[in-house]
Amino acid sequence: MRDYQEEARLDALYQLKLLDTSPSESFDRITRMASQIFGLPIAAVSLTDRDRQWFKSRIGVEHWSIPRDRAPCSEVAETTGLLVIEDFQTDPYYADSALGRAGTRFYAGAPLITRDGYGLGALCVLGTEPRQATESERAALVDLAAMVMSQIELQHAFGRIDPVSGLPTRNQFRDDLIDLARDHPGQRRFAVVIDLARDDQVSRITRVLGGARVDDLIREASLAVRTALGAARTVYHVGAVQFAFLSPPDVDETAYMALLESSFAHVRASSSVRFVTSVAIGVRPFTVGEEPGEDVLRGAASAAQDARKADGSIALFSASNDAAHRRQYRLLRDFGAALEADDQLQLHYQPRIDLSSGACVGAEALLRWRHPALGEISPAEFIPIIEQTSLARLTTQWVLDAALDQLVCWRAAGILIGLSVNISAANLAETDLIQRLQLGLLKRSLRPDQLEIELTESAVMEQPERALAMLHELATAGIGLAIDDFGTGHSSLAYLQRLPAQVVKIDQAFVRGLADADGPDFVLVETMIGLAHKLGYRVVAEGVETAEVATLLSQIGCEEAQGFLFARAMDAEQFAHWIADNRYGEAALAHMA
Repeated sequence: MRDYQEEARLDALYQLKLLDTSPSESFDRITRMASQIFGLPIAAVSLTDRDRQWFKSRIGVEHWSIPRDRAPCSEVAETTGLLVIEDFQTDPYYADSALGRAGTRFYAGAPLITRDGYGLGALCVLGTEPRQATESERAALVDLAAMVMSQIELQHAFGRIDPVSGLPTRNQFRDDLIDLARDHPGQRRFAVVIDLARDDQVSRITRVLGGARVDDLIREASLAVRTALGAARTVYHVGAVQFAFLSPPDVDETAYMALLESSFAHVRASSSVRFVTSVAIGVRPFTVGEEPGEDVLRGAASAAQDARKADGSIALFSASNDAAHRRQYRLLRDFGAALEADDQLQLHYQPRIDLSSGACVGAEALLRWRHPALGEISPAEFIPIIEQTSLARLTTQWVLDAALDQLVCWRAAGILIGLSVNISAANLAETDLIQRLQLGLLKRSLRPDQLEIELTESAVMEQPERALAMLHELATAGIGLAIDDFGTGHSSLAYLQRLPAQVVKIDQAFVRGLADADGPDFVLVETMIGLAHKLGYRVVAEGVETAEVATLLSQIGCEEAQGFLFARAMDAEQFAHWIADNRYGEAALAHMA
């Protein structure tokens, strides 16, 4: 079993709080039945802990636990399948186990499986003589194991009623859908999720008024929703501030959506926190019995988030939006593994060209990801996802290490150019970023001015004072700084004047429309270049694709450019060949001739 699966299984076991609890007659009764059905002296409800098998109930056994190593119940928990060992002495794996050495000859164990599919252990019977298990005995053991699980859930009321709202939870929602599928398969229904507030709104209420006020909000909303639906309908509490319910069968979609919107207008209007929260409703159509309850609920919750993004109060489930969300989650989940692998991530390098000489004077390092199953993933797709998580720091460090290593290789090959590396707004919160940069340069005996850090104008404005302080540290350390996507952010001229940058990069969105010298883009870019020069910046134009645009940029004073006209981003080997062919700039100048 993989480590993360085993940890999830153990977590499911620990949440039940069964280990090391007192004996219970309700479990002992089932254990005795198993012993009697098989006519064997030993039976147990055995729970598989990290390194032991602990007995919640036992017949014919003096001790409370045995080591997990080579314990048959451990195999049952891991595989969640029935296991029968007819004779320990002839079994190559279990013959030398603790049970085998103690004289056990026969074993049969049925898995104890949670509703999420985790194996907690086994209901097992053991004998001191070899024997077979009949089909009826096997079936009875499986049924008894299911009774043990029902008893576990019953005794611990595991996730059935929410203590704050008093409503049934998502586990009950899932079970009720299973019952509905058995009794009314094929019905068309709608699952509805009501999301009372955004996460940041809940956090704000908690911070200002305390958690008890959020509980009051939940109880208030619970009453309002139950009143709106009527006593005959069931409302479920399925998330921190989320409720769910099912529509009547076979209702018209358009009419039902209109009914929901009008019915819950009153719920919103009567909320005591209506001015500091925003309610969103998601609706998921489904056919009873054709989809798991968890997927139905997830789809409705996803639709509620779609309603928020569209500034609407209600939204119908979109399969395409859901697929996009699931892909984003998969990319986020898989990127951590990509950082640890040695064959998925790679830097490509796009040359920066001096427009007056045509020479390559630097390059920008661009991260590329080849997913083992999905193939090439665009940075425009995965970078925004990564930047919102703790992976941002690890990703930036990976890129920095790879970029600095490449500078060392280039130095050995006589390629003496600088390299630009992008960082995100999230990296500005890393108090040790400058020290890591300096250490990386020092370890490789690289000069600070060989590295340039690129930061977008928008990222700078997210945390202007923090950014300014860090950028001054960069300048003091001798590391270059470029403001990327210049003109797309919302910075003031006064703030730009304070930035210790040497370079601004004009976004390709402005550059691509330059062919028309009388057009608005030309006037705008000409103005931006003039402004940048007055502020003391060197200007790089991105996205240059035609010789005409390159010539115009040169004429209005732009110093450098990068884009497909000169070269696409290349891997290290391709870049070395390209720069050997363009070392003196003749080829680049020919493009502009």
